[in-house]
Amino acid sequence: MTVASQVKTTVASLKSAQASLEAFALSTQNQEAKTLFTDAAAQTQQIVNQVESRVQQLENEEPQYKGF
Repeated sequence: MTVASQVKTTVASLKSAQASLEAFALSTQNQEAKTLFTDAAAQTQQIVNQVESRVQQLENEEPQYKGF
């Protein structure tokens, strides 16, 4: 597995975790837990943005990895 594919797999996993956190926030009635899950989802989104920028950098450096 190439570095590019590993990074893309990581992005997919992070997006999945973020979706789970958002679902937990929607499903709980506890306001403290809702805030915790919402904040964690927002932090995860920031990480996704950073890792996606790394994917773009990898694709620019190695065009053969685009689209994988």
